[in-house]
Amino acid sequence: MTNPVSTRTPGRRTGPLTGVRVADFCWMGVGAVATRLLADFGAEVIKIEDRTRVDMPRRLPIYKGQGKALSYGEELSNPDPNMGGLFNNYSRNKLGVTINMRTPEGRELADRLITKSNVVTENFAPGVMERWGLTFARLQQLNPSIIYARMSGYGHTGPHTEYRSYGPVVQAVSGLSHISGLPGREPSGWGLSYMDNLAAYYNSAALLMAILHREETGEGTEIDVSAVEAGISLLGPVILDVKVNKRSTRRDDYPTGNRLEHPHAAPHGVYPCAGTDRWAAIAVLDQSEWDLLVDVLGSPDWVNDPMFCDQESRFAHQDELDTHISAWTLTRTPHEVMDVLQARGVRAAAVQTAEDLSEHDPQIAFRGTFFELDHPVIGPALFEGMPMQMSRTAPDNWRSAPLVAEDNDYVFGELLGLSADERGELLDKGVI
Repeated sequence: MTNPVSTRTPGRRTGPLTGVRVADFCWMGVGAVATRLLADFGAEVIKIEDRTRVDMPRRLPIYKGQGKALSYGEELSNPDPNMGGLFNNYSRNKLGVTINMRTPEGRELADRLITKSNVVTENFAPGVMERWGLTFARLQQLNPSIIYARMSGYGHTGPHTEYRSYGPVVQAVSGLSHISGLPGREPSGWGLSYMDNLAAYYNSAALLMAILHREETGEGTEIDVSAVEAGISLLGPVILDVKVNKRSTRRDDYPTGNRLEHPHAAPHGVYPCAGTDRWAAIAVLDQSEWDLLVDVLGSPDWVNDPMFCDQESRFAHQDELDTHISAWTLTRTPHEVMDVLQARGVRAAAVQTAEDLSEHDPQIAFRGTFFELDHPVIGPALFEGMPMQMSRTAPDNWRSAPLVAEDNDYVFGELLGLSADERGELLDKGVI
């Protein structure tokens, strides 16, 4: 067993978080996305893994060879943990080390790293960090001003603290799955772990506030983010409807699908376009916008039907209205629908595929939403950038994600002061 020889060890980082060091025990998206924001803006984020159980995004079968994407359903034999595209996106700009926390020597090494860090982050199932002795009280003994950011499905207090969670589970228990889907049909749920990302951004905000607080007072903070509570934050109008209007969310016209109930928008939906599985979204909120849409449509005879005489009537007859709108959109591509309606001030957009976004969208290209970094195993790859631009700072995209154990020598040698012989002994014993 050997460590890779890294030629990508950083010098001084740039950005507003330069000088902040993070001992990052996070894995998957809810943790990794949170610490990625810190890494993008200059923090030295040291991602801690176990060689025998590397981060799951490393193990997802995304590639089968240099730059060759896996076909859907195709099996991958002997996957290289350094080729996971999702891990590469989650963990760019970070350092990577391996520590076997099941060993006393590994836990001692983690303690030493924590004493040299400003922030500790984790999103394991509740109880894991406690078994390693890494409670907030213990961390404060190691480092009195430490910031301890913890992310879990349900939070670390309450009767469901020990429940295990994952993105779709969080979306279900927070109430989001129950209100998703088409009108009059069973809830469809969300296929992707969207709450992982939403909870991650809440954690990023909390971390930034804790860092600012420590800068002003010298005090550390324990942060406890609940992904379920982050999901509930999206339910405001539905909860009000139930509590104030006493309406059940299980009724014939609910979930609302693509339709908007408040305000009474019509047309409001996603409409089929020319091509295979191509669509465009259109939203009309008032009479003035309807008049603009009618003009673009060429004032066809059907718009004079009493069913469409005003906004309330159109809202009450959306099925009939959608049939007419679909007949018009089917003769045009999604981008033609978007361009012609937007030119007249009507809200409309092409339902874009990933290919549209990464290769054809001029707005995304102009803003530099996607940028390229090289990777020693995958090669050049596109990354998702930050959705904001600032006049006085920018992300410090200095390298792609670390290889397994790539920064062991730098972190354990230069930062913690272990000699080459000491590092070699720990490597041979399976500690690092």
